[in-house]
Amino acid sequence: MQERFIKRLLSTIKCSVCGQRYQVVNVNILGHYDELWFTSVFCSACGTQALVAAVIKEGKLAEVVTDLTEEEYAKFLDSAPVEMDDVLDIHNFLKGFGGDFSNLFTKKK
Repeated sequence: MQERFIKRLLSTIKCSVCGQRYQVVNVNILGHYDELWFTSVFCSACGTQALVAAVIKEGKLAEVVTDLTEEEYAKFLDSAPVEMDDVLDIHNFLKGFGGDFSNLFTKKK
């Protein structure tokens, strides 16, 4: 497993003191033994340092757990990813939405 991947993976965790994510440049690999990796992390937001020991296993992807039917899953599998503009559109819609779902989903004749 590449050290660059381990650094990126550990940059997804948050500092236990201030809650900010660690930056990749502030994750240092100290060493590993089989699947057990030892790293040092530094939080640039609050200055906290920590040692992290993590078991990181390579292997097959986890099974997808969903309440979608097989047809629904297949339909959405090849859908385009949600883009930033999509998120902004729904944000703008919700800012002015009064909460009347009944009216929202009723077909207008």
